[in-house]
Amino acid sequence: MSRYNSKNRHFRRAILASLCVGLPLIAGVANASPLALPNPLKFCAGPLGQLDVQGVASGMAFYQDNPPGGGDTEADLAGLLGAKRVGASITNGMVIIQKENGPIQFYIQAGAYSFPTLAEPIPSATNDINLFGALPVAYLKIAPSSNYSMEIGQLPTLIGAESAFTYQNINIERGLLWDMEPIISRGIQFNASAGPVSASLAWTDGYFSNRYNVLSGLLSYAINGSNTVSIYGQGSLGKSRLTSNDAAYSPIGNESQIYGIEYEYSSGPWMIEPYFQYMHTPSAPALGVDHSFDNYGGALLADYSFTKTVSLGARAEYLHVGGPLGYGLNSNSIASTLTGLPADSHAWSITLTPTYQDGGFFARAELSYVTASTPSGYGFSGADGTNTNQLRGMVETGFMF
Repeated sequence: MSRYNSKNRHFRRAILASLCVGLPLIAGVANASPLALPNPLKFCAGPLGQLDVQGVASGMAFYQDNPPGGGDTEADLAGLLGAKRVGASITNGMVIIQKENGPIQFYIQAGAYSFPTLAEPIPSATNDINLFGALPVAYLKIAPSSNYSMEIGQLPTLIGAESAFTYQNINIERGLLWDMEPIISRGIQFNASAGPVSASLAWTDGYFSNRYNVLSGLLSYAINGSNTVSIYGQGSLGKSRLTSNDAAYSPIGNESQIYGIEYEYSSGPWMIEPYFQYMHTPSAPALGVDHSFDNYGGALLADYSFTKTVSLGARAEYLHVGGPLGYGLNSNSIASTLTGLPADSHAWSITLTPTYQDGGFFARAELSYVTASTPSGYGFSGADGTNTNQLRGMVETGFMF
């Protein structure tokens, strides 16, 4: 796929702009991806009507210098592969079933998955399944018209330019800015569109906290067929009263506010998408946040399709992590729980991902480099804890149907 051709659409804009007029959401589930899921298998399910079935089975292998902890057994026990220089894991073992016609629709995505991310230990599929379970995305969709819909269940986030699962993105690894964002939330979402304008508003539990007091929104304007600008934001309505022992995978994120603006150009073989993102974390003594701080950064995503089967994806990023000088310079610091980087630091990254896809088969390689101003003690510090950069190489291959 390419948002660079007519076979696919931006996932969030597919929700917003199409809003139940029959576009297969999973076929456009990527925010920016050269991978195209084949047309779904269709079958009649009696009173449920026609259902579509798709799937992804893929795995990856990696090499990295400066692995965190130089063989940290705690990381291994936690289900992470980041302490190894060389390793392999399942990236996707997913089955997707959806009903996308009529006033009552649904979407179910089940199976194994992992979220490899820059500047973080590489997780195993077992570790990441513990975050959202074996049914990470599942929701009921009520669509009274082609311009309005409502979704209830476990929903993908409206925040950011990269999606959760590897096959949904230009790159195998997610980026530095993605690491600050919510991934999946439980709640209710309202979608509407009118001409070139589309919008979504969601009331959720944010970072999977099971506390339903987080409001997020996305507003997009299609300037023309090749250019779209979007703004998004999320914040909690009052204190969530979480503690560090609560179930949210990022209780600090649940207390924070996050805002961003994106611009997308998509025409012919090119897709170019710059975006800027800002996050404010207020003081939260119950979570150990004694001082408020801000994170901000920008990224440029791009993809060029050389042929129908070969493309090259690229990502460049800058991230600044706030916090008072010396505030949490270790793997358990407040800043590190959001970004994998210590307070009062910044980092750059660049990632290149050539991709080949022929029908349901795909294979891609990736080279990423991250350099930071301060050793993180977590994501790419090495055995002696003094390194400030990391080089990773990855390959991912699999099948889609």
